[in-house]
Amino acid sequence: MKAAIIGYGKMGREIERILRERGDEVALIVDADNRQDLDAAHLAGIDVALEFTTPATAYDNIRTCLECGVAVVSGTTGWTDRLGELQALCRERHGAFFYASNYCLGVNLMFRLNRQLAKLMNRVGGYDVRIEEVHHTEKKDAPSGTAITLAEGIVAELDAKSGWVNYAPGIAHAANRVERSEDTPADRVEIRSIREGAVPGIHTVTYESADDILELKHTIKNRRTLAAGAVVAAAFLCGRQGVFGMDDLLEESK
Repeated sequence: MKAAIIGYGKMGREIERILRERGDEVALIVDADNRQDLDAAHLAGIDVALEFTTPATAYDNIRTCLECGVAVVSGTTGWTDRLGELQALCRERHGAFFYASNYCLGVNLMFRLNRQLAKLMNRVGGYDVRIEEVHHTEKKDAPSGTAITLAEGIVAELDAKSGWVNYAPGIAHAANRVERSEDTPADRVEIRSIREGAVPGIHTVTYESADDILELKHTIKNRRTLAAGAVVAAAFLCGRQGVFGMDDLLEESK
């Protein structure tokens, strides 16, 4: 692959290492100090761009790639209220766009298990559910995109829940925030967000009844697993047209 990396933070650097280890070409790196290089001239000949930036810049970055005819893989979270616009643009331009809130294989298996567990709990009854996500202090959004995906999976299968709220002590930019856990409506899934140290990501779904507790938990040990998944997604996307996600990648690998 001839790749562009958009966003040269910790994830961008890890993606670069993996691409070079595979023998792929990193032809363009764009970060905050050279955003003007994200244009048709610099993107010419690029097979795929890997975009991991910020909620404030992701939309414009992805749109530019699609308008320039470059396939793009993105994992930036916190902006996806506009995801549908870019998916529509991709289809209109006959481009290629791959989006996932988390590129770790284990997390995506958790998404599937989460929905299945919610479906079973819907039949059983007697349990309430909550989600906790723990990330490093530099994370720009709350709750995490992974936690939102988990909550959406629960809402889709559990009749008692119709949405989610975020209990995020000390995180001013949290979305759908409640100030106290006690303020969480009964028909909402509470996502508790915690920011500490350099934690790459811990997600726990907890079902609790009067008599027992059941937990579904995933812990990321390092960012390499996320970067590796993004590179696999980029290789998958090359030569394709359409809108894709991790379910498509997992189905392809069967």
